Amino acid sequence: MTSPVSPPPPAGGGGKGPSSAVRIALIGAIVVGVGVGAFVIGRKSSGGSSGPAFSSGEPKGPPSAGATVEGMPEVSSEPTKMEVPGATALPAIWVDVHSPAKVRDALARNAWLKAQWEKPLGQGFASGWAAFLGSTGTDLKASFKGAVLDVVAGQLLDTPFRTVWFSGDARVGTPALLVPKANKTSQAAWDALDAVAKRGEMVAERCPSGMGEKVPDGGFHLSRWLVAEQTVWAARTADRLVLSRHPVVVLQALCTPLPELDADDGVDVEVGFDPNAYGREAQLFTHVLGLGEDTRLQLRVDGDRLVAKGIAGKLRPDGRAYDGKPLSDNLLKLVPEDTPVLFAFQLTLPESLEPAQLNAFWKNEGQPRTRTRQVALVWTPRGNASLEPELALLWGDEKDAEGLSALFSGGARTLTRATLCKHVVLATGPQEVERLQKACEGRAPNMLNAAGPVVAGLRAPSTVMLGINTGRLLSGLAMDGFTSEARVDRSAPMPKAAPPEIEAARRDLEALPYLGFRGNVQGYVMLSEGFGT
Repeated sequence: MTSPVSPPPPAGGGGKGPSSAVRIALIGAIVVGVGVGAFVIGRKSSGGSSGPAFSSGEPKGPPSAGATVEGMPEVSSEPTKMEVPGATALPAIWVDVHSPAKVRDALARNAWLKAQWEKPLGQGFASGWAAFLGSTGTDLKASFKGAVLDVVAGQLLDTPFRTVWFSGDARVGTPALLVPKANKTSQAAWDALDAVAKRGEMVAERCPSGMGEKVPDGGFHLSRWLVAEQTVWAARTADRLVLSRHPVVVLQALCTPLPELDADDGVDVEVGFDPNAYGREAQLFTHVLGLGEDTRLQLRVDGDRLVAKGIAGKLRPDGRAYDGKPLSDNLLKLVPEDTPVLFAFQLTLPESLEPAQLNAFWKNEGQPRTRTRQVALVWTPRGNASLEPELALLWGDEKDAEGLSALFSGGARTLTRATLCKHVVLATGPQEVERLQKACEGRAPNMLNAAGPVVAGLRAPSTVMLGINTGRLLSGLAMDGFTSEARVDRSAPMPKAAPPEIEAARRDLEALPYLGFRGNVQGYVMLSEGFGT
């Protein structure tokens, strides 16, 4: 739903990617729940112990499969020359774990995660890596005694690290795990794994086009680690260690400059993104809100949980600061209580939305009369590419109905329009409008019926607010993923009900909390505030 009258994008290129700025923040939340859990759940190495990956009282991880690496490392094999992609890759989104030991301990003690390791959800998630992470030093005839999981989670990742996804023509969909400032413990763990698991080597003589990091003498050397038929590519330089499932991603992580891995007090995990990697719409969206390129979601450890701390970042020097205001009751009545993603913000625009007025406003020509609107996006992400998106724009000023119709006309998609709860609604389909109407009329639960801490958080002043119902979100994505994999034809129609293990997994996912991230403008920075269940 792109407006034909938009502010000019900031300098810089745009890559291919999702068209909605909401997706940027959403993916970050998913990464925190899934990516971080996958890489950091574990315990510190127990030195001489050769027991299971987890001791009693901690979640049972993937059991040791007795997997071995056949033979010794291929010391004499010649490195293969890597075909370097010509396309530039941009870091689209990254998750920074600033307090690995603190996060690892919280996740290891979390009751929900402990229970999941015994259920289909946890077993299915870990099955692909059970043999790899459960293999012990004894199995591999290595210099360490514990499991590979101990070496990775307890040593290699015992210093702040980053998980980063890239966009662009050469993207392969898998992230890189990067340790920007590896200490002696991380380097020793890397050496120990490389010595026993290395099965081949690849050399890249240069970086991809446009990625200007200095290449060391002799090029970048990438090791292929193979344990229990699972392959990981790894590389190290003087200032970073990198792991990934794909060698191109390792090279991208070696060649791209990234923001410093530095945290504010009380922040244990952060999710950052680069709007330039998401195309013109994301650039325009962040420009409209006046957000700088270092905007990020922040989380902290609270006991055995990760909880939202808020949205932080700097504002653009030429941007406009919008005062924080509570979300109106009319808006909260309009949003269904089970909405997976709610993104709301304050937007100051000219009194009239005529194209000439907007163009002059974006160019800072004159001083037109302005008015602040409260705007929200209601989004149900889908886990199947064949399914239509479910997205609605809620505009909190009925006087703008005519102007909005002109702004959002003539696009590739025909939007369904309605006026509900004193809001102008533009939705991707009539089903979405009907869902909103039921909430507005009280025929279905709305956000005023949500848990007390959520309602209180939504009613607190905010300039930008992102609410993620993680249970509803991941449950829906899991069901979409199941149906997308189902083989359906005349002889095998789609079953009326999902298998018991899928329904059980969905129920478990729906127990996950609501995460609320607020940002309030103060001067040229965004102050971080969080809430949730």
